Amino acid sequence: MLTCEICGEELLLEEDMKTHLLLSHLEREPHCPLCSLSGVSFDELRVHVLSAHPEDQDREGGPGQSMFVSGSGQSTCGSGLDQSICGSGSSVRLKAGQKHTTQNGCLLSGGAASLQEQSPEPSARFWKGPMQEVDSEPSKAEPQFSCPLCSLVCSSPSVLQDHVELHLQGPVSDQGQRRFECPMCSAVFSNSFSLQEHVEQHLDHNVDPDPDLQLASQLQQEEELKRRQEEAQQEQQEFKKLQRRFGVDGRGGYRRQTERTMERAVARGLLTPADFHCRRVELMESLASGVDDGTTRTQGILSALHEFYQTDCKDCVHVWLSADTDHYSSSVGDRGWGCGYRNFQMLFSSLKMIDTYSSLLQDKVVPCIPRIQSMIEEAWKEGLDPQGASHFNQRLQGTRAWIGATEIYVLLTSLGISSRIIDFHQPTGTAGTHPLLFDWIKQYFCQSSRSNRLPPKLIQTGLPPLYLQHQGHSRTVVGLEQKKKGSFCLLVLDPGSSVSDSRKLLRRDTWSTGVRLIRKFPHSLKHRQYQLVSVQGVLSPEDKQMKILNSRTLRAERIP
Repeated sequence: MLTCEICGEELLLEEDMKTHLLLSHLEREPHCPLCSLSGVSFDELRVHVLSAHPEDQDREGGPGQSMFVSGSGQSTCGSGLDQSICGSGSSVRLKAGQKHTTQNGCLLSGGAASLQEQSPEPSARFWKGPMQEVDSEPSKAEPQFSCPLCSLVCSSPSVLQDHVELHLQGPVSDQGQRRFECPMCSAVFSNSFSLQEHVEQHLDHNVDPDPDLQLASQLQQEEELKRRQEEAQQEQQEFKKLQRRFGVDGRGGYRRQTERTMERAVARGLLTPADFHCRRVELMESLASGVDDGTTRTQGILSALHEFYQTDCKDCVHVWLSADTDHYSSSVGDRGWGCGYRNFQMLFSSLKMIDTYSSLLQDKVVPCIPRIQSMIEEAWKEGLDPQGASHFNQRLQGTRAWIGATEIYVLLTSLGISSRIIDFHQPTGTAGTHPLLFDWIKQYFCQSSRSNRLPPKLIQTGLPPLYLQHQGHSRTVVGLEQKKKGSFCLLVLDPGSSVSDSRKLLRRDTWSTGVRLIRKFPHSLKHRQYQLVSVQGVLSPEDKQMKILNSRTLRAERIP
């Protein structure tokens, strides 16, 4: 009794089995025994079986398995059969462990392409094309092309291309349909067009992103936000430091600082409550009148210097002195920030004593610091230095804001007095010194005596003092010494000096000490930049308007 290896039908005679195979299997439309694929050519069916069902081949890849080659004129070999069954008379005999080559170019190892049906029936191998028995290795001269994705080896590149394309199309479902899996998620599609649209949605961020990527992005955003907050906080702290340094932090101005200082003195027992109230009343009266109370003023300094140089200082060749100038020291109400205001008071006290400017300042007294602040605000309202006004937010009263050379220029212009700002913006000598600054000051004081005669040792010029500004501080230049060796020395009144130090210049027994305190040699003026404000005369109404217009872009005269 013979049993059909494909469908299991039992027949008595071998001729009946051949007829059965020919009619029932070889002449029927080829179809895949492992899925529902049908209606394809034998070449397509062969490639489909090898690429779509490799796992079934591996399970049936042992020796002694059978192989069925379906189609007209093909061979069918059953397990244990040593004979050929086909219409064309060509036969193939498969031996365990041998390699067989077909004329279509594919090389198959024993059991490498076996397939197993889901039924308990014996498995069958399907192949298309005339086959012949080969008991040895293929010719070495025949080219071979190996599949990079499985163990299949072909001699034809076109067959290998078709085979690899099936690999790339993805697996086949149980219904025989191709499945296209998304490489970015687990979604499966039945055609490539749907898969392409889905992947494009991934790229356009229209679908939910990877949770890990989403978490990483969130952490990055939080870190960036934290960094920006820290930078903003640091900038705010630096800005507050600058506000506190320049007195625009809203802690109050001259009046508030004076009151707090007196309150601390009372708490320490240095001031009685009665004295506190008396001084507070005097402070209020001074602020109401706008006149400086004179508690830090020292008068007669230039007269004392004139007498000193006439009787002493034998190492000087020439000495130039400005017009008489009062010294104003900082008080408890402006200590640490009021030097610019105090220097303006010195300059103002000198201008009042010079005939050229006294007519402009008639009936005017040396103003107190709050009054000077209001005078600057009034000058801004006239249109002077709009950039400077914007820097201080149009307000100085009630603050501890520092002022500099530009504010002194604004004050003088508002009073109808012409002035210049000269900027020595970099050192011009060795070791960071400014010899050009000393030369310019000498030329300023020498302008009053331009005769060809040799000037006397002591020259009282009658010129206003010079306002000298550098980073963080300002002073007033009231004279210049020329030593026998040709070097120069400035005579400078400093608002930071105490009243007691200033008054040492008024007594003969302390002359030398007082002069030593106001001398400034080149090696002691080594800031990177200095600015001078010099008074040049009286402005006409037209000149004043021109000065106001030009102050919109206020620039200093730079030397060098």
